[in-house]
Amino acid sequence: GHRRKNWKVRKFVLREDPAYLHYYDPAGGEEPLGAIHLRGCVVTAVEDMPDSKKPDVENILFEIITANDIHYYLQAASPAERTEWIKAIQTVSRTGK
Repeated sequence: GHRRKNWKVRKFVLREDPAYLHYYDPAGGEEPLGAIHLRGCVVTAVEDMPDSKKPDVENILFEIITANDIHYYLQAASPAERTEWIKAIQTVSRTGK
């Protein structure tokens, strides 16, 4: 959910120009539900989230902190996928427009 009120499955599309991570309802729909501006953001792996109600989130969470200091927590499908997302977002945050 928006800034972790609850967890929801979302489809994400990473764009470089402009540098945004748009998210959509996975059931369909052409319009994004929202977007995270990535220019100048910080993205890091999250190893432990003590207040999480989901016990299976270890080693697959990551956090995006925008230039405006908004924190987003996302969960990947696997540790390898988390690494790919982090690298891709880091690249776009530096090179995207």
